[in-house]
Amino acid sequence: MAAIQYEIVETIAVLSESPKGWTKELNLVSWNGRDPKYDLRDWAPDKEKMGKGVTLTSEELYSLKEALNEMD
Repeated sequence: MAAIQYEIVETIAVLSESPKGWTKELNLVSWNGRDPKYDLRDWAPDKEKMGKGVTLTSEELYSLKEALNEMD
């Protein structure tokens, strides 16, 4: 299986940090040389390992933002 290549283009927010130093982050990430997408996942302190996450296009992120703004 080929290694996944990624580049964190921009760190937008660090939402939390575990006692072991892993952080839950919203980043703009380019996966395998493609255009960057918004990405929410856990990252190891050295950014060499990552947890499962979700990637969102700009349109999906905007829709999520709108939905969150409507919450009480």
